Amino acid sequence: MAALGPLSRTARLGCNLCRNHRLVFNRNLQRRGIASCIDPSYGLSEEQKEFQKVAFDFAANEMAPHMAEWDQKEIFPVETMRKAAQLGFGGIYVQPEVGGSGLSRLDTSIIFEALSTGCVSTTAYISIHNMCAWMIDTFGNNEQRERFCPDLCSMEKFASYCLTEPGSGSDAASLITSAQLKGDRYILNGSKAFISGGGDTDVYVVMCRTGGKGPKGISCLVVEKGTPGLSFGKKEKKVGWNSQPTRAVIFEDCAVPVTNRLGAEGQGFNIAMKGLNGGRINIASCSLGAAHASVLLARDHLLVRKQFGETLANNQFLQFKLAEMATKLVASRLLVREAATALQQSRADAVSLCSMAKLFVTDECFNICNQALQMHGGYGYLKDYAVQQFVRDIRVHQILEGTNEVMRMIISRNLLTES
Repeated sequence: MAALGPLSRTARLGCNLCRNHRLVFNRNLQRRGIASCIDPSYGLSEEQKEFQKVAFDFAANEMAPHMAEWDQKEIFPVETMRKAAQLGFGGIYVQPEVGGSGLSRLDTSIIFEALSTGCVSTTAYISIHNMCAWMIDTFGNNEQRERFCPDLCSMEKFASYCLTEPGSGSDAASLITSAQLKGDRYILNGSKAFISGGGDTDVYVVMCRTGGKGPKGISCLVVEKGTPGLSFGKKEKKVGWNSQPTRAVIFEDCAVPVTNRLGAEGQGFNIAMKGLNGGRINIASCSLGAAHASVLLARDHLLVRKQFGETLANNQFLQFKLAEMATKLVASRLLVREAATALQQSRADAVSLCSMAKLFVTDECFNICNQALQMHGGYGYLKDYAVQQFVRDIRVHQILEGTNEVMRMIISRNLLTES
């Protein structure tokens, strides 16, 4: 299948927007003139800079003004996400023939980092949605791809990823949601926990047990909302990620057509893990956006806040802290982009690099946001200040898409088995 050419891909991502509007983000860089060392456009192609500008513009104008309200009122911003989909952000790395933008993993990371400066929680859901659409595009047959992907790429319909269960978190291969084949349907029984979008979304990519114990007994089914036997638990009350609902997804004699199975029986765990490799880069990219925004917020606060007769920017201890934050941000960005490139190229080190990126970047970016809050003093703890929401929203990034402890296991296993 032919890839989109540079001009058509740029047009697909709405590049006319960046010609009509000067970005708030870029205006800040130009006004201050001191943030060039953390400029996320360095090293990018002209095309990548164009759609990065589109994403920053969308974040500044469509997301950031509503970020606090979505959080406080727990609003799932469907219409805003559909606007993002009009720019090509609903199926960023899905093939163009089924409605996607056909971009690379690196391109995807660049976009999610930029969008997260406007709202981490909403961008994180968009990243999960993209992962589900990619899984259907990659492992589905032509009929499945044509049936599901166009509506997902336009975000006319939304998707959820269903792997975790009440009794199987890090030990995902021990899941017990069962799918028994009866005629031309699977009968699902069991439940999934902590499902982003659960109850509000339309398509559920579900890992279930069709065979014996262990990963080889797991298959992947696409379950559509409205299927008899599909129900949802209560909406969870969370520390962050409040612009996306989280519920249990429950199956009680839920009959799903065999034609909704992705791949062969027993291939589900492999599909799930391949989805998560990209998901780990995506969630690390969302952490980058939060950290980048927090560094700028901290810098601006140091420049105006006075104590002991001078601005905090004149305090050498805080200068050093800001320098450390900026250094860790840039190091994190470089690691994410290397991992994204490795995954795109199917390199042998891709899985380990994805795990390293997820481990290092989500840890360090949380520390950056937390330090930015500390620099704000008591103001940082008020919900009037955005820095506290960045801290709350990215804390969970160290837990989901595989905990950072599991990332350490994957990395060490690679080192020890190759020795």
